[in-house]
Amino acid sequence: MTNAVRHLPLLALIAGFTAITPAQAQNFSLLPNIFEPQERQTLAYAPDDDVIQEEQPYEVPAHLKRQIVNYQTKEAPGTIVVDTANTYLYLVLGDGRAMRYGIGVGRDGFTWSGTQKIAEKKEWPDWRPPSEMIARQPYLPRFVAGGTHNPLGARALYLGSTQYRIHGTNAPQTIGKRVSSGCIRMTNDDVSDLYARVNVGTKVVVLSANQTVRAHNEQRTPRNARMVRLEGPSVIKASELY
Repeated sequence: MTNAVRHLPLLALIAGFTAITPAQAQNFSLLPNIFEPQERQTLAYAPDDDVIQEEQPYEVPAHLKRQIVNYQTKEAPGTIVVDTANTYLYLVLGDGRAMRYGIGVGRDGFTWSGTQKIAEKKEWPDWRPPSEMIARQPYLPRFVAGGTHNPLGARALYLGSTQYRIHGTNAPQTIGKRVSSGCIRMTNDDVSDLYARVNVGTKVVVLSANQTVRAHNEQRTPRNARMVRLEGPSVIKASELY
């Protein structure tokens, strides 16, 4: 038997391996798995994850759409007021009016209240999850460039020296819900509108749930009515979150 004939089976096996495409190789059971389980979890992270995905067409409910409303406040025109309990953001216009936007807010245990100023504005911002978020969700990427897959959406307004932002989202169906880690999210159209109306240095007042309830009671409750305390979602200081 010649050497060429003797090695035909081996040559055929080699030819078979070289014909495998990269996509097939990922599922080829005879290839060694060189990744540890944790690495495989990281590699499995894909653009269609719950966090990083293309923005899907979605129409928010009518009450969460951008609109001018009556709004009595002592804050000066140009101030942003975040109504955490009712998932609204108001841009005070003066004369008892405000531009109202529907927003998404922090989930239970991640809401906060206080006064900040817009420290920075960015269009299509990059996203770098803070180490505390990565500790809670280790599958998250360490960096996502700005764009339609970025969870910060089209615009971001950075609040003081905190890690909080008012930003867009590629998940508009979360507007009106409590799902974030403390940031205030808006639809990309709404955050672009707000971005164009405010400047660095703009005052931002974030009301707690109880503050919001008191404000509405003071405006709407008759003088002799019996006040009932309403319990809102848990509120923690921004400095205690990270």
